[in-house]
Amino acid sequence: MPKTGRSRPFGAPPPGSASISFTLDEVDLPQEMEPLNSFVDKVSDDGRRATRVFHKLDPPSPVKATRRAMQNPPPPPPLLDVPMAAVADDNTEESYTMLLDAEDDDEDVAEASTEPLADNPQNVTDQAMQEWSSEHRDGFLRVLLWHDGRKGMGDRGCRRCTQSSPAQYRCADCGDELVCKTCCCAMHEEHPLHWIEMWNGQFFARVSLKSLGVRVQMGHRPRERCSAPTPAYSDFTVLHLNGIHSVNVDFCGCHLRQDAFYIQLLRRGWYPATTTSPRTVATFQTLDTFHTLSLKGKITAYDYYGTLEHLTNGSGVKPPDRYKSLLRERSQANFAVRCPACPRPEVNLPPDWQSAPPEMQCLYIMFIAIDACFRLKRRMISSWLKDPGLGTGWAYFVEWMWYRDYLASTGVQKEISTCTGLAALDHANTKFSRGYAVTGVAMCICARHEFVLPNGVGDLQKGERYANIDYIFASVLRHISRLLRLMLSYDIACQWWKHLKERLLNLPPLIRLSLVFAMIRFVIPKMHIKAHTLACQLLFSLYFALGSGQTDGEGIERLWAMCGAVAASTKLSGPGARADQLDDHWGFWNWMKTVGLAALLRRRLDAALLEREKQEAAFAHFSAQQADRVPAWLAMVNAFEAPRTDDGPEPLNPYEATVNGLNEDQVRKTLEADEARELATGAPRIHDVSPVTFVTLGLDIEEMQRKIRVQNELQRAESTTRKINLADMRRDLNKSIQRLRTLQATYTPGALVQLAAINVPQDVMAEDVPLVLPSDLAPTHRRTCANILAIEQPLREAQCRVAIAQLRNQLHIKARLLRYKKNHSRHQAQNTRSRGVINRNESKVKQRADKYQACRRALCNLRGTEPDAFPELRKRDIRCMDDVPTPTSEAVDRVKEARRSKREAELGRESDDDDVRGESRRVASWIWHGTGAADSDMEEALRVEWCKAYARVRRWREEVLILQEEWRRLPISLQYEADRWKHRASSVSDPDDATAEGKVAYGRKQERVYLDLIHRAEITRTEKKLKRGFSRRTRAASMASDENNGGDETEGSEAEDGRGDVDSEEEEEEDDDALQ
Repeated sequence: MPKTGRSRPFGAPPPGSASISFTLDEVDLPQEMEPLNSFVDKVSDDGRRATRVFHKLDPPSPVKATRRAMQNPPPPPPLLDVPMAAVADDNTEESYTMLLDAEDDDEDVAEASTEPLADNPQNVTDQAMQEWSSEHRDGFLRVLLWHDGRKGMGDRGCRRCTQSSPAQYRCADCGDELVCKTCCCAMHEEHPLHWIEMWNGQFFARVSLKSLGVRVQMGHRPRERCSAPTPAYSDFTVLHLNGIHSVNVDFCGCHLRQDAFYIQLLRRGWYPATTTSPRTVATFQTLDTFHTLSLKGKITAYDYYGTLEHLTNGSGVKPPDRYKSLLRERSQANFAVRCPACPRPEVNLPPDWQSAPPEMQCLYIMFIAIDACFRLKRRMISSWLKDPGLGTGWAYFVEWMWYRDYLASTGVQKEISTCTGLAALDHANTKFSRGYAVTGVAMCICARHEFVLPNGVGDLQKGERYANIDYIFASVLRHISRLLRLMLSYDIACQWWKHLKERLLNLPPLIRLSLVFAMIRFVIPKMHIKAHTLACQLLFSLYFALGSGQTDGEGIERLWAMCGAVAASTKLSGPGARADQLDDHWGFWNWMKTVGLAALLRRRLDAALLEREKQEAAFAHFSAQQADRVPAWLAMVNAFEAPRTDDGPEPLNPYEATVNGLNEDQVRKTLEADEARELATGAPRIHDVSPVTFVTLGLDIEEMQRKIRVQNELQRAESTTRKINLADMRRDLNKSIQRLRTLQATYTPGALVQLAAINVPQDVMAEDVPLVLPSDLAPTHRRTCANILAIEQPLREAQCRVAIAQLRNQLHIKARLLRYKKNHSRHQAQNTRSRGVINRNESKVKQRADKYQACRRALCNLRGTEPDAFPELRKRDIRCMDDVPTPTSEAVDRVKEARRSKREAELGRESDDDDVRGESRRVASWIWHGTGAADSDMEEALRVEWCKAYARVRRWREEVLILQEEWRRLPISLQYEADRWKHRASSVSDPDDATAEGKVAYGRKQERVYLDLIHRAEITRTEKKLKRGFSRRTRAASMASDENNGGDETEGSEAEDGRGDVDSEEEEEEDDDALQ
């Protein structure tokens, strides 16, 4: 059938269509009936032509309504926290603004298969590794130790030359054939970046080719010497794949020279750091390897350079040795490295340590910190039967079989928290675990030096349950003497210690023990305790714990930061491989702590001596001013710290201030009792509702208005999942307001006069209706209701006291909730639940803050003056205890200007701006100091402050004593380890056997490492303390002496201070400037 017409394109208007359009400018005309410009498009029948005809049309109703709204805009809505002004308020900018939590990025967790049950027969995934572990482990170890010796060659001569030179040298890179010194140098003229080892009679010690006299000629062919060489700098350094080398370099200076020095280096394959007078180069292979690692492994230049340093020398000294490389490898026999500064009876304690006087018992306390990390997860991949660890339980992880069986027998546990600050931890038992075999790890460390304790790490299956922590804690105590006192730091110690003794008796026989609580003190880390309740801060504070010194308990958090770098790689590992890898990382952590422990103790002791002097001077001045009160305060402290029986009376806590003033309920009861006495005397009543009931009704309505305003803001921000029926709340509020108006006609008729003058609109919300309570009356209207004003004033004072106490409590909870969400909420469901809890708490913070501000304004109106007992609450005052005030823009500008003029400013000059403070000068908000105290209560405030100052002085005195004792224990513990290696080396049965010789050499090498640590620790301890900005340039200690290493020892080119820390280039430049 033929088409009768041409089809229209898609979207084209039909013939004769009409359209009406208008712009926003036309809508925004001042006249409501102004016509609109419209047009009609007419299309011809053949669809080829279109004609547009314009018309004037009357505006439709939506346009007219929009124009009316624009011509008569509604008044702006009232502020949320200020009712429709019955009383002028000049402090609206100080109202608290709720920080409603926003969406976070959540982690995506993929589905995984279920881990097989342990009692089902399974095939080992890696059969070869299982066979090696059970049959060939010792054989491999014997061969590895055999390599440390001369492999049976004894004192034979060199096989490469005809001379009878002793064969004492071997190359660790191109082969381990024993040759003489001459042949060794000849072999390495073209390989100057190899590591050479020399037999010193006991073991092989590493020496450099530079010390043997090998020189590298630039600008000529291999083995061709220059007739006029130009020596490079004596500290010429080459970065290579196997470490950092100091090399003798000669540049070409003869008539054949054609290239600059840096070109000669580039032709050799060495990339110079500078083109003028180069003294540091990196090989092309090194740069290519770093480039690949930075792209694939996201490694930084700092970490890569640190790797080269460890390849050069792993024990923390220069020139290098190979000891640390053995510890860093994934060894099949990795044991725990013990802390050399912690007390160990029969190792580093004096024989009469148990008879120490009470003031010296702090020297013999073992400090243990416990915490959990939920970053070290493991997916449900493989199992212990398929992937057993090579030595799980030999170092830091607990024995997994005993641990697994015990957890299977405990079942589901629900720990109830009675600490308000720990409400967020109730979610720990519901920690997201779907798809994970392990949700994290719990660990025990040495709280003072941050060493991971032996058998002190265990996996968590579902949250931070007491069963896991109990087992790990008991496993650690196997390696600690029962005669030592313990101080246990745990962020939930206030809950965990309850019934701990009974729970430990139910552990397996391997770790079962009975605790003596008189020998244990439970504390909470100094940062975490700020989010606990006031009772926890008084009973579990390290500031008040006898013998704690300046231990903060937060060192384990620094270890978690290190573990975060390996969390991604271990998440997808099998259980055995993961345990071996983490054991290796923690062993390396402990060894680096051992190497740097002397420097750490020196820094701490220097700082403690200065701070003790400052605190003692301040305390002496304070005590002199309060000399008549000090004896009574001191007696109160001694009584509180004295041992007491379980059934004895609880002494008064000298660090706790009693609550001053009555609360709202108490004040109401007092006023109602006064009214009852007046009626009993025959006084007439003017209304069935008493004056006290009238005033309390107004205050209750005012509180209801604050609550509705906050809930309305939550609902508008869509920051809560709860359904809020504001209509019902407003209906009930309107009924209460109507009842209040009836009573105001009797007791405060002036309020109705003021309301008539305000002319409140009919559509105002109930929460914004002005109440005009007695304190809001104008001065002319107050004269007729003096008795009503006298009733409101004590109620307002009580409201201020209660509001500030409630505000402190909500801020406590806020700090804990935010810390919990940051550390533990990892997926969408948890983040949503955490946001809801945080937002509800924010609404309570605002409600309490608004209540205090409103009540204080009412007090100002009632008294006519500022109430001294109740300071003004500003927005910057509403912060948690450990928060710092937000600096003003002017203060920030001043700080920036001071930084720009740093060179012109004097060293050590301090800013006089009180609004910018670091943590060391942080001042807590006044709300944490208490409020509402009368003059008679000032003595109690002085007592609390004096007791805290006394505690600070004693803690610093204890810190100095503890550090001095740790200095005494350090070399003794290192000597103990050196003697153990010496004994192992001397107990080899057959010294003539090649393998036995390797064992002896290995033992002697380890002995020398510990002896060298002792020597360096003594240098660090006795060196002169330098001023700030200066560093001591000393020659690096060598593992072997000059006569042992076979070469001349030269002074290292890098600046190393007396603490064993290598200075950066910026520090060296600052030192040079200071010296000049």
